[in-house]
Amino acid sequence: MKPLQIRLTTLTILVLATALFRVIPHWYNFTPIAAMALFGAASFERKWLGLAVPLAAMLISDALIGFHSNMGAVYGSFGLTWLLGLWALQRPTAGRIAAASITSSVLFFLITNFAVWYGSTFYPQTAAGLMTCYVGGLAFYNGTSFFLNGLLGDLFFSAVLFGGYYLLQQRYLVLRPVRA
Repeated sequence: MKPLQIRLTTLTILVLATALFRVIPHWYNFTPIAAMALFGAASFERKWLGLAVPLAAMLISDALIGFHSNMGAVYGSFGLTWLLGLWALQRPTAGRIAAASITSSVLFFLITNFAVWYGSTFYPQTAAGLMTCYVGGLAFYNGTSFFLNGLLGDLFFSAVLFGGYYLLQQRYLVLRPVRA
């Protein structure tokens, strides 16, 4: 097997394994979605695969856990997070990964809660209604902080993916990308 194939296979396995965390019981919104998008953007040498593989992993896990009416907002947020990763993580460092994870958490929160508000009969279609929706999104389920869980999940899974792959690269030199 060629080095590029070994790296691609390893990255794909890491992303698919991480996606499994979406189907096992977990805290609400403590998921690897943003981490998979950031990791894909930063780690796959063929950038289109860095979007396609995590997107496929998301689709597979969504098929298992079920789709909902705001999936467009979730997938749109995923795409923007991937673009953020392309831009911010050309040379990943712990600080850049943390900053991109935090930014992606805020993006996800703003985009998905806007989708909940838009056209809602529950929230008035006014600026005040949108703000009420955002405040409601902070403590969405059972008093737990939906935003905080998302932020912690993004940081945790980013650390697992980036840190785990870094450790693998230290042990197996074939996993290190060839830099031009």
